[in-house]
Amino acid sequence: MDSVDVIAVVGACGPERLRYAKRLAQLTNRAFFPASRLAGSPDPAQEAAVLASWTDPAAGVVVELPAEVVATELIGAFTDQEERTRLIGLVCVVDAVHLLDDLHRDGYLPLRDAASGIAAPMTARALLTIMQIEYASTIVFVSWEQLPTAELATIMALVSHLSPFARLRMHRRTTEHVQATDPYTPGQSRPGWVSLLNGDFDPHMTDPQVSAFRYEQVRPLHPGRLMAVLDRIEDGEFGVLVRSAGFCRLATRPQVAAQWEHVGQMFSLNPLGDDDRLANDEELLAVGQDLALIGLRLDPDRLAAALDDAALTDPELAAGPTAWAGFADPFPVWQTATDRAD
Repeated sequence: MDSVDVIAVVGACGPERLRYAKRLAQLTNRAFFPASRLAGSPDPAQEAAVLASWTDPAAGVVVELPAEVVATELIGAFTDQEERTRLIGLVCVVDAVHLLDDLHRDGYLPLRDAASGIAAPMTARALLTIMQIEYASTIVFVSWEQLPTAELATIMALVSHLSPFARLRMHRRTTEHVQATDPYTPGQSRPGWVSLLNGDFDPHMTDPQVSAFRYEQVRPLHPGRLMAVLDRIEDGEFGVLVRSAGFCRLATRPQVAAQWEHVGQMFSLNPLGDDDRLANDEELLAVGQDLALIGLRLDPDRLAAALDDAALTDPELAAGPTAWAGFADPFPVWQTATDRAD
């Protein structure tokens, strides 16, 4: 059975996303499935992949996904169809005028569990938006004509830093043909923060207002002092930190590596695994802090110094984990994936 070539269209702004996806399907003579057709499904990404797999392979498909779709789950759904579908493009439609507002939203929404259809833990809208940008193969800017040239250049450079492998396009009345990429695979390293940590970060566009840097620190972080630094970041003391992600260790939980996840006003630390449960042939996910930070008008030296101040001092480090356990810890209690499985 031949694979069906699929172009998925995502984005935070529904009307612009729908108009673009519909027009793209018309111009490329592809079948079209709108987000409204997927709205009743507990798993829109999986539903879209199934619908696409039964389409005529000769025609191909354009699928519009709702704003709440998780980019990684979308990619997983289309690459898990036993070679019946090939995701050859992930287009993210970005409203250039409102992008920064979208990334600083403080709203949350419940995703649904694919098996039960029951609402799962709340997920930040801003995180969903930025992940769609990060994993896109093509990013299409709409409403860009409303911005002054200098401001538009800054927005485009920021997006290029967030998603350095994506092609950037300006939307015009005539929708341009989306150039197919190599088909997506389950493993993806497209996000800018991943490139920063991998050492191959090379965005196509730059701007004096936009910067990115990597922060490394082997010492665990004092959770109370870290929270104070996060408050200073939110206040804009070091510039506008739009996105930061990576791995970290809290002194009060030194045996657990955590995923650092931040965009706009949203911040979370999610446990990845317990060192005590690693097999003999498994390596540590992270020793200390390894973070990628991307933003506007950042002061990297002062931000790095503030994070260094949150790390354990020489006397604290020498005191050992028993003493660390007594530190004030304002972060939520963790439950690792292994704990949940048990």
